[in-house]
Amino acid sequence: MDVVLLSRIQFALNAGFHFIFPPLTLGMTLIILILETLYLKSGEDRYRVISGFVIKILALVFSLGVATGIVLEFAFGMNWSNYSRMVGDIFGAPLAAEGVFAFFLESVFLGVLIFGREKVSKKTYWLSAFLVFFASHLSSLWILIANSWMQTPAGYEIVGGRAVLTDFFAAAVNHSTLQRFLHTIVGAWISGSLFLAAISSWYLIKKRDQDYAAPLLSLSLGIFLCTAVIQFGTGHAHSVQVAKTQPAKMAAFEALWQSQENAPMSIIGIPDTEKKKTHFEIAVPSLLSLGIHLDPDARVQGLDEVPDEEEPPILITYLSYHAMIALGSLFALMALISFILMATKRIHTAAWFHWALLLAAPLPLVANETGWMAAEIGRQPWAVYKLLKTAEAASISVPAWQVLFSLILFTLIYILLFAVFIKLLSSIVKDGPGKVAHGYKAGY
Repeated sequence: MDVVLLSRIQFALNAGFHFIFPPLTLGMTLIILILETLYLKSGEDRYRVISGFVIKILALVFSLGVATGIVLEFAFGMNWSNYSRMVGDIFGAPLAAEGVFAFFLESVFLGVLIFGREKVSKKTYWLSAFLVFFASHLSSLWILIANSWMQTPAGYEIVGGRAVLTDFFAAAVNHSTLQRFLHTIVGAWISGSLFLAAISSWYLIKKRDQDYAAPLLSLSLGIFLCTAVIQFGTGHAHSVQVAKTQPAKMAAFEALWQSQENAPMSIIGIPDTEKKKTHFEIAVPSLLSLGIHLDPDARVQGLDEVPDEEEPPILITYLSYHAMIALGSLFALMALISFILMATKRIHTAAWFHWALLLAAPLPLVANETGWMAAEIGRQPWAVYKLLKTAEAASISVPAWQVLFSLILFTLIYILLFAVFIKLLSSIVKDGPGKVAHGYKAGY
């Protein structure tokens, strides 16, 4: 058993399960803020009821996100001690800032949202909704600063075999922070809005709580429509950044075996690493050169310029990247259908589309996971790009059997946690906003 491989699988399991919850949190905090704004401006009680219902779901999602996120931070000290030893002074700073400046702010004012409706004024409650929204996004920014530094490290120097911070601003606002943050946040808004649109659709299908489900569906789809379109722009900007700062990763994304001018963009295919060929490929000539450089004749670096020992795993990187794009295209199609139905005032009566929304609810989470798979696997073999290899970052004192045992244990715990999450979520949804309307007290 390879301890590095087991450690990578364990971290992937922890990170993948954890990342189910932050996107939903971010998307729901946006919708709660809008609902509380509408309630503050109009005084219509239905907005208060809908917001209270969404807050109940947010409390559940936030709890799971916190519990699973803590595990990730401990993993750096246990499974990746060499990583922590070499770059911990830099990587640990944004993680500490996230806890001090964002997590506590978010937690405190989420408590106000859950328990303080009858104890504070409308404006104070609105301010609490805004601060939960702001703090959750600030938290994401700090985490993405840390991850972006791993992708495009800056603002440091090596002293005594350790990376030492020399320029905080350069390290924080490195070559990929802004692009990665925008792309991730918009993806989270897509996740949260489609999630709530699906729940609203379920009520309309069941013909219950329609006075609350209809406006929540309209609001959720309005956000989904906008973000599904915007995501193409943020995704393109992020891809251009990757092509310029991590050309090996972009070559893996596209399975571009040879550096070339008029580089084609691969739509679909099956990469074959041994034969250096993509089977059954459909590609658009010159589109990759045009997309990256705005010049169809521009040269794009291929995998032939990447040393064998630095070549990312091609097949899984390629497939996960293209799965993310395919799902993004599906969301754009769904957004177009939503626009047509909203424009023709059929959005609340189109049962077939409500079923489609219900079935599509998990897909943004799948897109998030495959996007991160492409980003992280495509960075291999580097833990910190061009600075520290993954094989050199693992803890040398932790034997493989212990990692395997904890991997099995985490798997069982996460299965149990997810089952509990689904059960509690189902209970909240079955109760519905009507229960909030008739028995609203202290946020519940």
